[in-house]
Amino acid sequence: MTDLAPICALGSAKAAMHRIGSLSIREDATLGLASLALRQDASPPQLGLELPGPGGWTESEGVAAFWTGPEQWMIEYPGRAAEDVASLLAARAPGCSVTEQTDGFVAFEIEGPARSLVALTEKLVNIDPRRFAPGAATRTGFHHMSVYVIRRAETRMAILGMRSAAGSLWHGLTEAAERLEEVA
Repeated sequence: MTDLAPICALGSAKAAMHRIGSLSIREDATLGLASLALRQDASPPQLGLELPGPGGWTESEGVAAFWTGPEQWMIEYPGRAAEDVASLLAARAPGCSVTEQTDGFVAFEIEGPARSLVALTEKLVNIDPRRFAPGAATRTGFHHMSVYVIRRAETRMAILGMRSAAGSLWHGLTEAAERLEEVA
């Protein structure tokens, strides 16, 4: 049998990282993801955090969640992409529908001063950045692709998109950041 080696969404053995001015953009190849949907009459599972409502994102020790639709969330497991996170979630969510999502998505973490994140957000997506405070999450369009944008903190946000579009997302992010740097 051939020796197989895992690769990141951008095609390298190591996650991509690019610093442009005050912004740092990096591929997070370690983020485990599973979707969670409550079935009729099911109770929300006890995950150690309160599942957020529309437009919300919340985190606790070792797990985070953002709302994706009525009674539906994406559950994030930072640093656990190599694990079967769907099984971990299913064990804590009896009566719920759980689906593995890790390999279907790519996550890009962006860090920098709040003003730089706001400027980048204004260039990239149709979100009012003044209303997109830490703890907010939404689905929106980005270069004709659908993405989730999460404001993790005042100086951190994430963009999650389809893994098959990783190169296009990376190009759009870095190009916009470079243009902002030219203007600054």
